[in-house]
Amino acid sequence: MKTPNRLLPGAAFVALLLCAFALPAAAPYREPGRPRFHFTPATNWMNDPNGMVFYDGEYHLFYQYNPFGNQWGHMSWGHAVSRDLMRWEHLPIALREENDVMVFSGSAVVDWKNTSGFGKNGKPPLVAIYTGHYTKQRLQNQHVAFSNDKGRTWTKFAGNPVLDVNMADFRDPKVFWHEPTARWVMTVALPLEKKVHFYTAPDLKHWKYVGEFGPAGATGGMWECPDLFPVAIEGGGTKWVLVVNLNPGGPAGGSGCQYFVGDFDGHRFSPDASFPKGKDAALWADFGPDFYAGVSWSDIPKSDGRRLWLGWMSNWQYANDVPTTPWRSAMSIPRELTLRQTGEGLRLSQAPVRELTKLRGPSRHFAGGTVAEANAWQQRNATKGPAFEWIVDFELPSQDGGDLKLLRVPGGGIVVGFNPEKGRLYLDRNGANEPNFHPQFPGQYSAPLHALDRRIKLHLFVDASSIEVLADDGALVLTALMFPSGANPTLGFLEDGKGLKIRGIDAWSLK
Repeated sequence: MKTPNRLLPGAAFVALLLCAFALPAAAPYREPGRPRFHFTPATNWMNDPNGMVFYDGEYHLFYQYNPFGNQWGHMSWGHAVSRDLMRWEHLPIALREENDVMVFSGSAVVDWKNTSGFGKNGKPPLVAIYTGHYTKQRLQNQHVAFSNDKGRTWTKFAGNPVLDVNMADFRDPKVFWHEPTARWVMTVALPLEKKVHFYTAPDLKHWKYVGEFGPAGATGGMWECPDLFPVAIEGGGTKWVLVVNLNPGGPAGGSGCQYFVGDFDGHRFSPDASFPKGKDAALWADFGPDFYAGVSWSDIPKSDGRRLWLGWMSNWQYANDVPTTPWRSAMSIPRELTLRQTGEGLRLSQAPVRELTKLRGPSRHFAGGTVAEANAWQQRNATKGPAFEWIVDFELPSQDGGDLKLLRVPGGGIVVGFNPEKGRLYLDRNGANEPNFHPQFPGQYSAPLHALDRRIKLHLFVDASSIEVLADDGALVLTALMFPSGANPTLGFLEDGKGLKIRGIDAWSLK
């Protein structure tokens, strides 16, 4: 990643004004490729989600942000809040690059017991823990900042940094309160060593090294943006999940999000014996090219009980060149995480958050039939607009006839298919209409899928310039950007004449 040249003060002031004043409500949705139900910044560059925390009825989403342009640089924390995970209010920049120190990725917590002493008037502060990246020396260390007004304004701690081990690559702290040991735990990445270190503190300010994990899993790139949390097992019980994002070396090339399932005792993470064996064997949260820096919300109320997360919907191979303006990058849909027992061990399962159903327009249903009949139904009942959701139940031919192309996005060059011989679901964007903005954008990406009773059920979300495909009830996910030539992407079916049947379709336009 290269830091762009700094703007002159006058230009910087103009850029800040552009960010400070919102565009008219309708204007952003006339911009080609602007998503409707995925979070995007109003203007300028965005990457990793940061500091995700729930407090007093609000979901906070901070994110890596460049106030001065739509390519990576001048990293600060942008900020938005939502009460339903769907409709977001943009707030002023929370933490700015200052004194030659960028504000890299990190996390935020509610300090309910005021262990930090930052709280006022008997109310807990919000505390952000982030990496300070020094632009005039090779150094990264960990800082904190606090807010006593629900995250609207922030004060950087005068005693920063709170953790410094004199390393050039030491970043992305994820912090949580560990109730069994009554202390804070920080998981932080050592990117080049392919490790995460664990630190503990009583007060968010005085950190002590207590253990480490790695190298393990996929190690072909830098380890970044770790997360560690307990996840409910479907049917009962919980296990810990350690998320480690990787760049490059992901399953689709470039950026990827891997995870480990195991146990955590407050200082040591131990993966389950069922973890895949062999060099670079890994478990992947998403097999598409455009899901990175996946991180979960802190402090979701126990009465809710969900583990919710999202990721940056891009890839470092081409993120700086994606053909959108005046903004660049979007987040994935928020997803709920659970663990599912499989024949190979516990594996992550992801489901779109239930709040998404509030965006649905009238339901359209196809009761089943041939591919030709399904395409005719689609022509009569096309979901309108650039944003829609489909659930499709396929019945495969009785004889494996080679590669089956199931779905396409006309004008977008996207094909979703299944290879029975290899047992893999794939997403192919080699025919994308805008492949020329970067040579690594086209490609085919696949994931293992066992068709049960010769059936495949897909849950799809399409939003102007992206597609998210969930299969096997969320056990497999493929997320990819696309840039259709027309104003409104649609879906259609491909393999007529091979015996492929459609058992049913439920479709909605999304507001």
